[in-house]
Amino acid sequence: MCGITGYYAFRANAASNLTKITQSTDKLFLRGPDSGNVYTHRNVALGHRRLSIIDTSSGASQPMTDVSGRYTIVFNGEIFNYQSLSDKYLQDVWQRIGGAKTTSDTEVLLYLLIKYGASCIEWLAGFFAFSLYDAETGSMIIARDRFGKKPLLYHATEEHLAFASEMKALLEWGIPKFINYTTLHQYLQLNYIPQPQSILQGVSKLPQGHYMICNANGIEEIKPYYQISINKAAYTQYDYATAQKELVNRMDISVQERMIADVPLGAFLSGGIDSSVIVALASKYTNKLNTFSIGYKDNPFFDETKYAKLVADKYQTNHTVFSLTTDNFLEHLYSVLDYLDEPFADSSAIPEYILCYHTRKHVTVALSGDGGDEVFAGYNKHAAEWKIRQQSLLNTMVKAGAPLWKMLPRSRNNKITNLFRQLHRFAEGANLSEKDRYWRWASFNTPQQASALLADTARNQVDYNLSAKQREEILQHFKTGDFNEVLQTDMNLVLLSDMLVKVDMMSMANSLEVRSPFLDYKVVDFAFSLPVAYKVDGSMKKKIVQDAFRGMLPAEIYNRPKHGFEIPLLDWFRKELWGLINDDLLSKSFVQEQGIFDVHAVEQLKKKLHSNNPEDSHATIWAIIVFQYWWKKYFN
Repeated sequence: MCGITGYYAFRANAASNLTKITQSTDKLFLRGPDSGNVYTHRNVALGHRRLSIIDTSSGASQPMTDVSGRYTIVFNGEIFNYQSLSDKYLQDVWQRIGGAKTTSDTEVLLYLLIKYGASCIEWLAGFFAFSLYDAETGSMIIARDRFGKKPLLYHATEEHLAFASEMKALLEWGIPKFINYTTLHQYLQLNYIPQPQSILQGVSKLPQGHYMICNANGIEEIKPYYQISINKAAYTQYDYATAQKELVNRMDISVQERMIADVPLGAFLSGGIDSSVIVALASKYTNKLNTFSIGYKDNPFFDETKYAKLVADKYQTNHTVFSLTTDNFLEHLYSVLDYLDEPFADSSAIPEYILCYHTRKHVTVALSGDGGDEVFAGYNKHAAEWKIRQQSLLNTMVKAGAPLWKMLPRSRNNKITNLFRQLHRFAEGANLSEKDRYWRWASFNTPQQASALLADTARNQVDYNLSAKQREEILQHFKTGDFNEVLQTDMNLVLLSDMLVKVDMMSMANSLEVRSPFLDYKVVDFAFSLPVAYKVDGSMKKKIVQDAFRGMLPAEIYNRPKHGFEIPLLDWFRKELWGLINDDLLSKSFVQEQGIFDVHAVEQLKKKLHSNNPEDSHATIWAIIVFQYWWKKYFN
């Protein structure tokens, strides 16, 4: 795993920018601390920073050019089936050039693209973002993996195309910095930015499962090579018992493939079902697998390390628990904020960063359970959606209690107030259409609440028609009432723009590669060929995953509340971080001078934070804090 950047000058007056390739590449140092290099040819520049994983020799460094000198690639990611692809498609190539020069997946990808062009991308199993340049024709292919695990941002005009793994590297190309207020409005709803939008005008993310073709005349096309699709015709292909066996087989292959590395490898182990499944399978292929957990010493409500230890003991892993105090968390807070180069307010990025920080001291690659919830319906909202679709007396009673739930104190900080919060959101969603309910449950704030947070000058720059159009594009799969449409939308919104962004940014900030076996495309395609009854019902979320691996996992990790990777933000904001809020980033004078947020709305939020009914005020305050910190860094 690495970092890439590049620039294509379509006009002569843009060619002077090519000299910025070194600065742009250097901004990606943490993504690739092992080596870095650049390539320039006429009106093209490519840069690469390397985190050595497969074939750590200098011969596998990038940019990598073929033996003819015509083709050059910069590649970020891993191709897990590169050896089988080499055997199947490249034997004639190796004979012609006297054999492969490395044992790297980069060289295999380079020659696959030379021989087959963009048509070979759909053969790749793994995660990636890459660019291949043909010095003879001037053509360039840029591509991104199926689910968007690896980022690829770009800025295109009539004069140039600039692209990079991160915004901080992209900005080194001198692109203009203007806030996209329509995106900011969406961010204030979701607490993250829905792709392909970015926080800056003119900057986009290459859509997942797409490739771009360009040449000296500009961008020729952006085309999909893969899209998640619901295979209803296959719903009756497997009975439930057979489907469980098939899932175990596909996951076993996926885990085994992802254990290929020439550096130390381990696995995250949270004590949840998904990470436990990964550890159970990985333990078949190595002795004393390194496993890592993070614990909350000062807050038992959020701590799940006892469940992780049960799995570690069962599989006799080399288990390490990082049991952290509030002070330990807070000392890393600014490291997280400093690394973010776009506003991103999923607060679980903080423990993710700390877990990666400590894990990197032991290994260079970590397996994780990411994707299991989105693919197989593991969130509380999935159980709630299933229940709402059933006509039951309980539904009617919860809906009827809406006025009561609205009056009761609601927050995520303890069992009782969290229950009131869930009842309120359930009753609220029950009266909405499937599309509107999905968006409401994906959001912390309604569009109206997000607008109210903005000052008049910022609010007037929001394109509400465009925002509505983008929202409809996100929700386009809600057509037939099939529950898999919810999961398909999760894959294209929550997984893509929240979960994968969090893991990529926080792992790369610590030069750690994270691999996700649940996101093997063969596992995902299989999941979307299964009916909803195999995934969620009235008593169980992620049903087939739980049942398929029940014999491999300790019984104690079943049937317990799902916390996720939450942290006690509310307590911190009321105490340790109150000065940062009230005297700095959300101070009345700074908010007023800046002119982006409504002063009165921010003051009301701060009051709500200290009230008996804080709801999700801490999540919205965190979203504004993250934006303010980012704004000071880039605009102040």
